[in-house]
Amino acid sequence: MQVRATFLAPMIRYILAFILLAGAAAGQAPVSRASVHTFDAAAAQRFASLALACVHKEYPNKISHSLLSDADVAPPRKLTPAFYGCYDWHSSVHGHWLLVRLLRTYPDAPFAGSARKALEQSLTSANLTQEAAYLNAEGRASFERPYGLAWLLQLGQELREWEKLSSASKGAADSLPEQLATNLRPLEQAAAGRLKTWLPKLSYPVRSGEHSQTAFAMGLMIDYARSTDDRAFLDLLLRKARDYYQKDENCPLAYEPSGEDFLSPCLAEADVMRRVLTPEDFAAWLRGFMPQLPTDGAGPWLEPAVVTDPSDPKLAHLDGLNLSRAWMLEGIASGLPAGDPRLAALRASAAAHREAGLASVTGAHYEGGHWLGSFAVYLTTGRGLSH
Repeated sequence: MQVRATFLAPMIRYILAFILLAGAAAGQAPVSRASVHTFDAAAAQRFASLALACVHKEYPNKISHSLLSDADVAPPRKLTPAFYGCYDWHSSVHGHWLLVRLLRTYPDAPFAGSARKALEQSLTSANLTQEAAYLNAEGRASFERPYGLAWLLQLGQELREWEKLSSASKGAADSLPEQLATNLRPLEQAAAGRLKTWLPKLSYPVRSGEHSQTAFAMGLMIDYARSTDDRAFLDLLLRKARDYYQKDENCPLAYEPSGEDFLSPCLAEADVMRRVLTPEDFAAWLRGFMPQLPTDGAGPWLEPAVVTDPSDPKLAHLDGLNLSRAWMLEGIASGLPAGDPRLAALRASAAAHREAGLASVTGAHYEGGHWLGSFAVYLTTGRGLSH
């Protein structure tokens, strides 16, 4: 009997991933299958450990740094003293976001003390003032735009929400979130200003599957603008999303993924449009944009991607694609009216991608360990759904 390769490869991948999980990091207890696929204190501990292992790990480091003179030559910790770890700037930013997100969720967990110390070490007023100066310096207009800057805004949003949660608690208020949010504000304002200047000049969206993609970053920005009640920014984002995407039809999902994608161009576009349109309008738009979506209640309609070498930093992007596809599929489902016939197919594919994606977050290879934990936390805590 012949077994289709498209079925066998994902199954082998899942089995190998579970084997890796048992001994992912030295000194850590084996991870159970249940904790891989659910978000609980054990999963939070595992994800926090990945971020704590990298936020102050300076090397290896891949910097995107423009030089105007010899004076610009310096090690990462001098150039960007808050976000020099986790291999690159944007991964460091969302590694810090991960720690804040988990501290909000499990404030008394064993990792809480280490997470607080790491945040206090990184997010000082002096460090973030230097970060803002770096961002605003000549020749850096496109630095980390839009992906890293959008994640920086998410960090600001997370700190503000943590601050509100602390202020509303019955016990003594925790001063740390307010202090960190205040420290971050100069860089947060610089990042928001950079994006507000850029978007009006961006004539066309960027439809890549990597950092330059417009749709995913705009989703983060819209959530931020709504959370902070920045009406001018929100109006700009909603208008540009309609300009970029509302007339799109027949997205070529069959051409995805490209070999190094960690974001789906088609799904990210649908996920941002569900933030823009009413459920009824989104349902109608989605019929034209993604007509291939099954309406018969069938099982998974979109299969997870398979990574052949998780130690290759570009090939490992596909592990992140499975995680981001999972939250985008869930987001698309959340934007549709109850009873929409496409919900079953969306949710089944979201579950398959969630399983494949979370199984890959092992920390066995730094190429994925420095960033996949953030994607896992974004997915498992429903960050994109809670705005």
